[in-house]
Amino acid sequence: MKIGVLALQGAFREHILKLQALGVDVREVRLPGHLDGLDGLIIPGGESTTIGKLAVAFDLLAPLRAFVRQKPTWGTCAGLILLADRAVRQKKGGQPLIGGLDVTVDRNYFGRQVDSFEADLDVPALAAIAHPEDPDGPFHAIFIRAPAVVEMGPGVQLLARLPGDGSIVAVRQGRLLGTAFHPELSDDLRFHRYFISMIA
Repeated sequence: MKIGVLALQGAFREHILKLQALGVDVREVRLPGHLDGLDGLIIPGGESTTIGKLAVAFDLLAPLRAFVRQKPTWGTCAGLILLADRAVRQKKGGQPLIGGLDVTVDRNYFGRQVDSFEADLDVPALAAIAHPEDPDGPFHAIFIRAPAVVEMGPGVQLLARLPGDGSIVAVRQGRLLGTAFHPELSDDLRFHRYFISMIA
């Protein structure tokens, strides 16, 4: 199995370390040819506008859209925004979206950087990939200038809501996975195991 991590900007190194800890062959993706032969792709957190502009500059947008239509892809935070078919609170002029995930996201749903927070999430789907080395119970999630899903299409599966206000923060649609938080910044490997199970 070979998984790519989009390495234009953001927390791509942290994803790479998590995948390597799980014994996965990882490739940094910066050019269209880097997508060849991959079994899956992670689009990391960072600045969604910057990642989108760099994808255009490196002629990656069309190849990414083609990849997402065929192979498992996971977007975290900014990556969730880029995977979404629709985004609200766009900056003037908008930004290019890769699309594929039938959701609407609010880009800055939880506010600015100073409004970042952590929360324990109940994610029943993670029970299917239980591993002796993994923690039990809720997934401790880190939210940094996080988006949220505000509308889901009929084929989208809800994976997790934020305790309290019920905001949708993790979804799956077939081979596509989206999380509004940063599992790569946690010591918990369960979401990376889950994505690997989607590919396997």
